[in-house]
Amino acid sequence: MYNFLLAVIIVLSVLIVITVMMQPSKQNSAASAFTGGADQLFGKQKARGFEAVMQRLTTILGCVWVIVALILAYLSSGS
Repeated sequence: MYNFLLAVIIVLSVLIVITVMMQPSKQNSAASAFTGGADQLFGKQKARGFEAVMQRLTTILGCVWVIVALILAYLSSGS
């Protein structure tokens, strides 16, 4: 069980990296590199289409990754 979950978390990690890299860039100018994109962070822009799907997929994969990591921690503690 432990080895299976370890393989699952490795696959999830790779999938998270892929989904993050596939997300479109939100930087429009060189000025946003200096501000850190804070204007977009607090803006009321909703993601649409491909961007919305990628954000949702990244969130789901991240949540599943955390759950599997907690299960692995519990199994490795010996309890």
